[in-house]
Amino acid sequence: MKLLMHICCAPCANAPIDMLRTRGVEVTGFWYNPNIHPFTEYRARRNCLTDYAKEISLPLVMKDEYGLRPFCREVVEDIENRCVKCYEMRLMETAKTAKEQGFDAFTSSLFISPYQNFELMREVAKKAEDTYEIRFLDEDFRPLFRQGQDRAHELGFYMQKYCGCIFSEQERYQKSNKIIP
Repeated sequence: MKLLMHICCAPCANAPIDMLRTRGVEVTGFWYNPNIHPFTEYRARRNCLTDYAKEISLPLVMKDEYGLRPFCREVVEDIENRCVKCYEMRLMETAKTAKEQGFDAFTSSLFISPYQNFELMREVAKKAEDTYEIRFLDEDFRPLFRQGQDRAHELGFYMQKYCGCIFSEQERYQKSNKIIP
């Protein structure tokens, strides 16, 4: 099977890629993350992934567009419920690209994170599957989370402290520092 895997970052992708490859799946990575801000964070995650992809001979499809304005336009009306828009932006684009480029299926490294809303992501991915008529590889990678994080530390990957969206970065500081009202 030829699979297009949306990748949010190398630390989340390494364990799912290894597991899928042992099953004989031909994985290609897909970088499209208009949610990641500021630009320095975007660049750090992108560069870590591209370096890792070279190291493991992972083909990458890059939609390398820093998307501050499009992301903000999508979420501004309902910042508290922004995650659904974020998932839609990335998973719909992944499914569309997978269909256009002749892949058999698509998935995302997001499905490894215990911090993401798994059921909401799955719902959005199934909608993308129906919209673009391409199979969603419905795989729960969460049991691989600790293994992937440990491996990322061993490999010296850039390790982020928030999902990528500027609003989650703000929330992180609000919780830890109680500085921002």
